[in-house]
Amino acid sequence: MKTKRQIFLIHGGNTFKNRKDYLNYLKNKEVSLDKKVRWYEENFDKELSKQLQIIRPLFPLHYNARYEDWKIWFEKYIPLLHDNVILIGGSLGGIFLAKYLSENKFPKKILSVYLVCPPFDDSCIDEDLVGGFKLKSDLSLLEKNCSDITLMFSADDDCVPVDHAEKYRKKLKNSKIIIYKSKNGHFKISKFPEIIKMIKGDIK
Repeated sequence: MKTKRQIFLIHGGNTFKNRKDYLNYLKNKEVSLDKKVRWYEENFDKELSKQLQIIRPLFPLHYNARYEDWKIWFEKYIPLLHDNVILIGGSLGGIFLAKYLSENKFPKKILSVYLVCPPFDDSCIDEDLVGGFKLKSDLSLLEKNCSDITLMFSADDDCVPVDHAEKYRKKLKNSKIIIYKSKNGHFKISKFPEIIKMIKGDIK
């Protein structure tokens, strides 16, 4: 039986400078019983799950994330991944992958990497980027780990300013950067046909 290609997808999260800010966030965060629709869930599965094994683990304390915790959790999955894996990171998951792959030689062959609205530094709108997620100045190992990297941003993003795209562009000379006119702010969309088309092209 032929083994399916794999997609490993890392969701977003929040980081806080101190516990007081974190507790304040929890107190003020609105909750709802309505199902939250995200581009990397239901429609993503419908379009790709026949061809690919979609791995979408929940990372530790995503409301108050720490890079070291996420690194430990990510590395537990690496032995379960096959060569030619597709890695996707959204928002905080995007900068996590950028940091990890620019600091560590990945032991498996990576087919492609997609970073969706990844922050570059601590200049996000109404959000702190702390908890160890700061990028080092040299990101060259990221492009050595994978030669097919695509970063995607939205011009109307209300969390990660679009100028973060240019900051990545200066560091990643061989990566593709796409800026969409609008993806409903911080990619608050139920369908993302562009990335699905790209992934299907990867596995042809």
